[in-house]
Parts: sequence; structure tokens; C-alpha cells
Amino acid sequence: MKLSFRIKHHFFSAFREIFVHHHGSLEFRAKVFALLIAANDKPKVENYVLVKELATNIYKEDEDRANLLLLTTKELVSKVKRNNGLDLDLLVTTIQKELKIVPRYAKKIDLQDLQRFLTLSSDEDTLAYQTNIIEFLENLKAETLKN
Repeated sequence: MKLSFRIKHHFFSAFREIFVHHHGSLEFRAKVFALLIAANDKPKVENYVLVKELATNIYKEDEDRANLLLLTTKELVSKVKRNNGLDLDLLVTTIQKELKIVPRYAKKIDLQDLQRFLTLSSDEDTLAYQTNIIEFLENLKAETLKN
């Protein structure tokens, strides 16, 4: 990533709500990705490569927005890993609350994309945990869209 983008990211991180169009949608996607990645004790770089690929597919013509989704996801995973005021349970609670406030975000949970993260897990316990997370998100999406 370009140095200019990294500088913009640090600035935007502090003022994301003001400067990033539809920041809530982007952050919601980042939370969903971070939930799966952080469930792995030792996330691989390939997880972030996959996030970048998915972000590029989502934001086809906006590379900066795709990079911002990647960096926001990394930031959230880092907070969980460092026990910096965020853990997996709080991330789940936040996702649930956001879906109650903005139900259309449920459409942003792409289960096929999330399944791709499972191929990057080598530990059976992590794989089972991530599978349970995806099932939870699938049920949460279905319930939200039903209402």
C-alpha cells in the first residue's frame, strides 16, 4: 500500500465517521471478517490477503475503500489479540446490536465468502470454532432478514 494511503488511514481512523462515506457499512463488514480471523489463535497472512480480495470484489472501483476495509479489519483483529478493550464476545454483541439498528446490514454477511476463511485454518479446534461462528452469523442473518 502506498505511504500516502497509510497516512490517510491513520487520519481517517481518528475521524472515520466524518470523512468516510458509509463508514458504518464498512466497519460492519470489517467486524464480521475480524470475528472469523480473531477466532484463530495464530491468524495467517493469507487471511488478510483474502480480506483484500473480497474487499476488491465488493468495492470494485474504489481501491482506497478496499484498502480501508482491510486496514479496519486488521485494526479490529489487533485489538482483540492485544486485549485492548475488545474481545470476541464484545464483537459478537456489537454485530448483533448493529443488525438490530440497521437490519439491511444482514445482506452484507456473505456466507460463501466467509466459508473461504475455513480453508485457511489448520487447527481442528479453530476450524470448529470458526464453523460455529459462521453458523451463528447465518442464523443471525436469516432472523434479521425475516423480521
